[in-house]
Amino acid sequence: MADAPAGMLTVDALQDLLTGLCAAPVAVSRWESLEPWAVARVWLRSASVLPRSVVVKCIREGLRGARTAHRRLHTELAALQFLSDVGPGLTPRVIAADVAAGFLVLEDLAPRVCLDQLLRRDGAAAHGGRLAAFARARGELSAATAGQAETYYARRAGLGRFDAVADQAVRLAPVHNDAIGQAVGLGSQPSGHTVHELASVMDELADPGPFLALSNGDAEANNVMLYAYGPPDARLIDLEFAGYTHALTDAVCLYVPGPAWLTVGDPTSTGLADQYRHALARGIPEAEDDRRYGDGLAAACISWALVRLRRLALLDTRSPGDSSRLQLVATLEAAAHTADTHQALPHVCSWMRRIAAVLRHRWPDADQDLADSERFPPYRPRT
Repeated sequence: MADAPAGMLTVDALQDLLTGLCAAPVAVSRWESLEPWAVARVWLRSASVLPRSVVVKCIREGLRGARTAHRRLHTELAALQFLSDVGPGLTPRVIAADVAAGFLVLEDLAPRVCLDQLLRRDGAAAHGGRLAAFARARGELSAATAGQAETYYARRAGLGRFDAVADQAVRLAPVHNDAIGQAVGLGSQPSGHTVHELASVMDELADPGPFLALSNGDAEANNVMLYAYGPPDARLIDLEFAGYTHALTDAVCLYVPGPAWLTVGDPTSTGLADQYRHALARGIPEAEDDRRYGDGLAAACISWALVRLRRLALLDTRSPGDSSRLQLVATLEAAAHTADTHQALPHVCSWMRRIAAVLRHRWPDADQDLADSERFPPYRPRT
């Protein structure tokens, strides 16, 4: 058997941890790195009740002395343990952990695979049921964790220094001022009404009320695993940036392209919107209120578009035809469409459409018909 990859824990350290856990010898028979992450699938030989294989997640090489790396490890462990107590069955089980050494031993979710791999391989039309399972899982996570922030915070604080107020604040970086500056540079000065609505976006996200729930911090198709055949049985992974925030930020990925996609389609016509909302409402009844739900969803989508608009200067340096330019146009227009559909933030919607129109003129390669379902089907990946 080859040694563990450089920069990760040693085989001996893992064997010692699991042997101590089981009070019986445990040997590592095989080790497979899952690049490019500091993650490995490990096969075990043991007379105990341990599974045949586990997944080991480590602090990356070069980051062992960094406080942020250890905070992320603590966050993932706290979130997984908290969710195990809450009981939604949506995440891998923690088998063992050595936070001092910087690694977690988790349930191996194979033969499940990441949803984004299936979407890239087969297209969204082939995986409607799996996309529905993904949407439900996002809603179920929020439904199961709403109203339990203090319980999570206590568990997280037990693993190391933690400031709940600061944790929530960092999730609400004041992006709107940066975005306004970018828009002004394009000649798209927001009106006073637009600035007022942008402030309401930040207020909505900063004070979620009953919509305060746990998110894994990256609600995208690469962070859900499910079976490629048979019932999907979704599991959410990668919780190193988990924390309590507005639940509807986890719905944005259904409406607005994330970093990997040019399009995501119309979740209302595909039924994904209802799958998510019904699951959410089982734990947050206020999600049944069209006004409250629409305002929250619009704020979350607009906020994401503002985050992506901050990349304008970078995209300006890229060659014509780079898909990231078209992606920004798609993101602005999709966020505006979502808010408009829910009759929210009309001035912001108009402003975002103006910015998108300016970008289409500025980048002729990005002036394309995104409504053409043949060229831009749901979940078309960036190239």
